Amino acid sequence: MSEKFDASDVTILRLLQRDARIGLEALAEEAGLSVASVQRRVKSLRARKVITGDVALVDPAKVGMPMTFVVMVELERERLDQIDAFTRRAEAEPMVQQCYYLTGEADFCLICTASDMAAFEELTKRLFFEDSNVRRFRTSVVMGRKKIGLEVPIEKS
Repeated sequence: MSEKFDASDVTILRLLQRDARIGLEALAEEAGLSVASVQRRVKSLRARKVITGDVALVDPAKVGMPMTFVVMVELERERLDQIDAFTRRAEAEPMVQQCYYLTGEADFCLICTASDMAAFEELTKRLFFEDSNVRRFRTSVVMGRKKIGLEVPIEKS
């Protein structure tokens, strides 16, 4: 169920999504509120799990992980325990950056990163070939990063 947000909350959320390091003073100025009011609102947004975390975006190539793969995974059986087991394995794998449970032809879409093809091949052995419930997987190699982000468009309620 969606929460209700006033214009000040929307401004705060938009600004924090773009730069989580923005100071309370700048947030207060942009939102037209006092610093104390912004601090209370941010604390409330975190407590209500509207804000779920803060991250630093790292350039994968600069840390030795220049390759990105989109992997569509089909399971043999779609029992709840099998779905949960695959989800846990994907969550535990550091090379899996994102994991989505889907409708349609594939059951999961994974966004993975690797240092090279050999490292990705090792990932496929661990995550897919060693799992008897994986029917098949299809991989696309990302040719270029065109847009990266997790910013959610937020409207005033």
